[in-house]
Amino acid sequence: MNHLIIGGNSGIGNAVVEALGESNCIIFSRRGDESASNHYKINVLTDEFPELPTLKSIVYCPGTIQLKPFHRLSEEDFLNDLQTNVIGAIKVLQFYQKTLKSNNGNVVLFSTIAISQGMGFHSSIAVSKGAIEGLMKSLAAEWAPFVRVNCIAPSLTDTPLAQDLLNTEQKREGANNRHPLKRIGTPVDIAQGVQFLIENSWVTGQIIHIDGGLSSIKML
Repeated sequence: MNHLIIGGNSGIGNAVVEALGESNCIIFSRRGDESASNHYKINVLTDEFPELPTLKSIVYCPGTIQLKPFHRLSEEDFLNDLQTNVIGAIKVLQFYQKTLKSNNGNVVLFSTIAISQGMGFHSSIAVSKGAIEGLMKSLAAEWAPFVRVNCIAPSLTDTPLAQDLLNTEQKREGANNRHPLKRIGTPVDIAQGVQFLIENSWVTGQIIHIDGGLSSIKML
């Protein structure tokens, strides 16, 4: 069990577990399956972590989609996004950093296309995911050559977290058509990117955009 998947019970996290093989993964989730030896019911913000001496990879999947006009966002909204996206990741990485270094490990974090593109109503999530990109680059430099640290910046992906944005055929069609490849992402699309970053030992400090071409192509 070499890979720790935070939030591995649904959406992208579940697809990552399937791509890497469940027998190779340890899963932390607030809804952990306590009947499985490799599933832990853990809130990374408040609970203690187990020692994992063979750990080589951490994939931090928790995220938020809180889209509001800036004037309607409260301080609590910003703090909630920062807690889920940034502070949770920091607590996990600080606890396991010695194990990762001793095992020549690697880390995959998640940002969003909204950082590179600039999107209205995304200011709270952009603040927290922008912090994740900064954290990734800093740790990639600080922990080299012992630990590789990378980040995936997806566009809209068909997960339970995104269902409010995809709950009608009209919304789904509009989301598909905004992407040059004419579809939104799937958890498998993102999991394949995670697998690449874990397996390729000569990649670190990178933000990989898996977004159907939205961040780099303008269709005429």
